[in-house]
Amino acid sequence: MTDAPEPVIRVDRVSRWFGSVVAVSDVSFDIRPGITGLLGPNGAGKTTLLRMMTGLAATSSGTVTAFGEAVRNNPPLYRRMGVMSEHETVYGFMKGREFVTMMGRLRNVPDLQNAVDRAIALVDMADAQHRPLDTYSRGMRQRMRLAATLVHDPEILVLDEPLNGADPRQRVHFKHLLHTLAAEGRTIVLSSHILEEVEQLADTMLLIVNGKLAASGGYRAIRAALNQRPYHVRVMSDAPRRLASALVGLPSVDAVHVDPDGALIVLSRNVLDLQVELPKLAQAGSIRLHRVEPLDDSLESVFGYLVEK
Repeated sequence: MTDAPEPVIRVDRVSRWFGSVVAVSDVSFDIRPGITGLLGPNGAGKTTLLRMMTGLAATSSGTVTAFGEAVRNNPPLYRRMGVMSEHETVYGFMKGREFVTMMGRLRNVPDLQNAVDRAIALVDMADAQHRPLDTYSRGMRQRMRLAATLVHDPEILVLDEPLNGADPRQRVHFKHLLHTLAAEGRTIVLSSHILEEVEQLADTMLLIVNGKLAASGGYRAIRAALNQRPYHVRVMSDAPRRLASALVGLPSVDAVHVDPDGALIVLSRNVLDLQVELPKLAQAGSIRLHRVEPLDDSLESVFGYLVEK
């Protein structure tokens, strides 16, 4: 049995507040080499947490360390980090290569032109490197920004919503690139509000809601926990009360409520079984189903369930 690698980043009881607003509340976790996904709805506190993890913002309480060193006011440590913010920070008049070169020069990268060549090749943007950035699509700008983040060959990559604006082909390339970088031993943290996006990329997930850590672990464990979560399903039919009477006898159904408009709101902890049983019930009772839709697919509802647990 091999020991797990030592944490590269350690967040210990970190909080951050702005006046009376608490953005992050008593959060603790360790991040090891590989890809870690920071997942949460917009406004959950992900960006504030990332800013504290990279030394761009101070904590109100608690500590953040990387490689055992405090991240705040530590310029030598920043040379080992690559940070890509959520918001675009490019000069549209600059050519792509000029932008990456500028970022390399700011970091005192040795053998600068070879480093720029390598970074641009990694994001597959060599053909567009001599075009102005304002002629790029949003996905192309994201890729050139990633090249600027990689130009100094950082050991830690922190990426805030990096797939915004990327088309399907760019997403496939980005996924392959991150897995390649992780296989080289780097530590990668990426944030997103899209559950499926993080599932496809990350080895470990950290779920943040209302500034708190709601859950953490591998995505299979997270999914297993979510499978126990009760779901509400809205069912429209031509005989709601007759269908409700039949549904309450199913093992997959916890409760059935009839709305004033005739819709059934079905509470189920086993939606997969319900999907199979519902059409059979309707057919047996000569009931026509007009519409079946889940009401709990939003990420906020997932987090609400996890926090309540």
